[in-house]
Amino acid sequence: MSHLPEHVVKAWVSGFGVDVPRGATAATHEGLEAVAAELAPPLVVKAYGPQLLHKSDAGAVRLNLGSAGTAAAAGAEMLYALAGQDIVPDGFLVEEQAAPGVEVIVGAVRDPAFGPVLLVGLGGVWTEALRDTSLRLCPITEADARAMLDELRGKALLDGYRGQPAIDKDALVKLLLAVGGPGGIVETLGERLVEFELNPVICTPAGAMAVDARIVGPGSLDGPSTMQAETAVPQGDFGRLFAPRGIAVVGASTKKPNFGNMFLGFYKAMGFKGRLVAVHPAASEIDGVPCVPSLAEAGEDIDYALVAVPAKQCPDVVRQASGISFVQVMSGGFREMGNPELEAELLAAAWEAGVRLLGPNCMGVYSPSGGQTFIGGEPGRPGRIAVISQSGGLAGEVIKVGERRGLSFSKVATVGNSADVTPAELLRYLADDDETGSIGLYLEDPRDGRGLFEALRHVHKPVVALIGGRSGQGQKAAASHTGGMVSDTRVWSALGEQTGMAIVTSQDDLIGTLDFFDLHAGRGAPGTPPGTENEILIIGPSGGASVLAADVFDAAGLDLAALPEEARVALKELGLGAGSSLANPLEIPVGPRGNPDLVRLAVTAILAERPYADVITHVNVQSFFTFGNSADPLLAYTRSVGALQRELPGTRITLVTRNAECAPAGVEDAVREVAREAGVPVYRNMEAAAVAVAAGKRSVHGTA
Repeated sequence: MSHLPEHVVKAWVSGFGVDVPRGATAATHEGLEAVAAELAPPLVVKAYGPQLLHKSDAGAVRLNLGSAGTAAAAGAEMLYALAGQDIVPDGFLVEEQAAPGVEVIVGAVRDPAFGPVLLVGLGGVWTEALRDTSLRLCPITEADARAMLDELRGKALLDGYRGQPAIDKDALVKLLLAVGGPGGIVETLGERLVEFELNPVICTPAGAMAVDARIVGPGSLDGPSTMQAETAVPQGDFGRLFAPRGIAVVGASTKKPNFGNMFLGFYKAMGFKGRLVAVHPAASEIDGVPCVPSLAEAGEDIDYALVAVPAKQCPDVVRQASGISFVQVMSGGFREMGNPELEAELLAAAWEAGVRLLGPNCMGVYSPSGGQTFIGGEPGRPGRIAVISQSGGLAGEVIKVGERRGLSFSKVATVGNSADVTPAELLRYLADDDETGSIGLYLEDPRDGRGLFEALRHVHKPVVALIGGRSGQGQKAAASHTGGMVSDTRVWSALGEQTGMAIVTSQDDLIGTLDFFDLHAGRGAPGTPPGTENEILIIGPSGGASVLAADVFDAAGLDLAALPEEARVALKELGLGAGSSLANPLEIPVGPRGNPDLVRLAVTAILAERPYADVITHVNVQSFFTFGNSADPLLAYTRSVGALQRELPGTRITLVTRNAECAPAGVEDAVREVAREAGVPVYRNMEAAAVAVAAGKRSVHGTA
């Protein structure tokens, strides 16, 4: 791998508007004095060569040199010290030393899945000791650059700290765009980029200067960029995938029930209204389903074939599927089991037959309105939630648990190894699907990360992702600080920040966030004053629970803005404030003997004075049954919360039913049903509600 000399890299990056120190080179230490005489001290001398990728570690840097003669002497000392390490430099670079300031690192690497990634952080010792950095996928915008700086824990150093002047942040933003913006250094390097780094960049009130520069990868900076403008994500028509006219199941047995027989049973139980056939070379019917001898004889109305035979047989089966739009291979044993050559053969067979391949190693498709299923029992009612999952088992759990909770799904696709049909391609389709209002993702290896990034930037529907297998480990054998600090976890987080996609860490939070998206679609965004996007109002009984709620929602990045002074009079007229403060969170009596409309009246009084896009109302369910035996007061309270949501269509109301497990059987379901009918999502605890509310704010105010 090539490592270009620092002065060559600096000369090149200066053409993009990156400020670098004045300097000159000398082949030997004797030549340093003559070239240094043209520069203004203090001076810096560095040795360079292929053995000096990390110059400081090798002792190949000298600072604060007061004259040309001193620079030459420093070069001689350096040469002697390097000889003791068996290092022979190619030459020496002498530069004018930059004025002191805040040190920043700016770098870029090529991620295997997502392509070029830009990093910025505090440089010098902060880079290694604190790893205070922020990431974005390239190309970045000016808004991305400013957001990256705002994410740094040490951003106060940039804004001026303890009497120090603020740096020229505009100059640093300009430098970030020169590196990672459209037409910048990263885009110009294109496919040649492996690692690029400016470290440190010295930032002062007068500007930002790169005093070191490194490129790993290209042997030359000449020639045109090899970067492709934007990955062309196929815009597939998946209508027949989710609503096939006919389905063929390959692999059902006449002797011993297997997965093929199971799927025949699923489609029969679902009441599939199209033509259903089994593929068997000899049988006339299996489990009451008529058979055809091969996929080649399945018929023109068969749009979807499900293949459940051993992996080695799958390519031959798929080759017979010409004329069928989609073939789903349930079978495992391909790339995920260390057999990439078998997966390549399967993909070639699909291309040969002219069919689209779903999987392999996936469970299939679920669409109540289209007759598709991969789970047993009757289908749920059609809804507006879509899911793309690389795990069939997890997708089945999301459907079953979600429907039990009241969610309804439009389309669910499991993609397994994604050898052909990718999550990015399905996301593009669902973004334009009139039957889908929100989208959930479960991903491990997106296969086409760059395509996923570009698809997410074009989605104008809320998206939430659960990511599995995030290693959190930086690239091994990285040649730069940047390469060592870019990890799978951080790239996914950057993807969420840039596209507005919410990222959650559990299956329950995925379901809870989809519930929030589904019920609160279009609420809370219009008319929200700038700067108040993250403000919330929390209201409910128990001062202790409210304090804990404040901690949970604050940790989620949400702001419990103070109550408007003008609302306090109205709140006191409602009898509030006696024995408790009128603050946010607002403590309010809710229980079996309380006024079920008190929360509704209090929230209405507060919102009459100032808007809150989100109101979280919580209740202690246990108290209703400790001091009473009937569910009626709890249901009356829930109906009042529902009425509040109907009266305030521009506000998102969320209900938290603390200690719901203390209620008699059936009560929790009844509460959830009443609330959902009014468009109010229900959560069992503050933590789950905070995740969903924070995700909802991201989906409204993100950059997607």
